[in-house]
Amino acid sequence: MKKTNETELAKQLFWEVVGSIFIAVGIYNFAVQAGFPMTGFSGISIILYRLWNVPIGLSTILLNIPVALLCYRLLGRQFFISSLRCMVISSVMIDYIAPLFPVYDGDRLLAALCTGVFAGLGYAVIYMRNSSTGGADFIIMAVKAWKPYWSVGKIAFVSDVLIILLGGFLLRDVDGMIYGMIVSFLLAVVVDKLMYGINAGKMTLIVTEHGKEICGVIDDCCERGSTILKGQGGYCGDEKQVVMCACSNKDMYLVQHAVKEADPEAFMIVLESNEVHGEGFRMVQIGENASCRE
Repeated sequence: MKKTNETELAKQLFWEVVGSIFIAVGIYNFAVQAGFPMTGFSGISIILYRLWNVPIGLSTILLNIPVALLCYRLLGRQFFISSLRCMVISSVMIDYIAPLFPVYDGDRLLAALCTGVFAGLGYAVIYMRNSSTGGADFIIMAVKAWKPYWSVGKIAFVSDVLIILLGGFLLRDVDGMIYGMIVSFLLAVVVDKLMYGINAGKMTLIVTEHGKEICGVIDDCCERGSTILKGQGGYCGDEKQVVMCACSNKDMYLVQHAVKEADPEAFMIVLESNEVHGEGFRMVQIGENASCRE
C-alpha cells in the first residue's frame, strides 16, 4: 500500500512539473516579452512586474495566500495541499527554469497564440490531476464546485476578462487587451478540448438481426463492450436488435469494417459523443477529494 501511494505521488509530481513547465514557458517566454496582459493571478503578477519589477513567481505566491485560505473549506484538504505544492512548483519554473529557454521576441499575434496553447496545455494537465496552480484557479474551481455543469475553460475565460481589461487600461495598451483576449479564449478552448475531449469519440447504433454476432465482432476487433437493445421495424413491424457501442475514433473505423463484413445487411448510424464515462474510459474529477482514476 505504501509503495502504491509513493508511486501515485511520484506520478502526481511528474505531471505537475510537466504542466508547470508549459505554463512557465507560455507566460515568461511569450507573454512577458510580448507585453500584453496575461490571465488569472499571472496577469496581475505581470502587471506588477512591468510597473515595479516585482518578481512574477514571488508576487504570485503572495497573491495566492488569502484566496487559498478562503477556498480551503470548499475545495477540501487534498485538493488544497496539492494546489499549494503545484503553486510553488509553477512559481519556481517561471522564475528559474523558463529563463533558461529562448525568449520569443517576434510577432505579437504569434506570441499570443503560443501563450494560449502552452499555458492551456499546462493548466489542462494540472487540472486533470485534480490539482491547480492556486490563485485564480481556486476561484475557478470554487465556481466549478458550485456550478458543476459549467466547463472549466468557460469559467476561466469569464474570470480572466476583468484582469485583461485592467491590465490593458493600466498599461495603456489597447492592442495588448485584444491580444490578451485572444490568449484567454485560446487557453479556454485548449483546456476544455484536452480535459473533456479525452473522452470524446464516436457512438454507433447498429440495426441488425444478428445482435450476438455483431457484439462478438466488436469485442474481437477492438475489445469494446456493447449493448443489445430491442427494436421493431416501423413499416413491417419485424423484430430487430439494435447494438449500441461507444468507442474512440480509431476503434470506430475498425468497428465499421468488421460489422460490414459480418452483416452486410446491417444498418449503422455513427454519432459524435462529447463525453463517455464508465469502464474503459477515463473519468476526470476536478476540485474533489478524490484523485483521477481510470
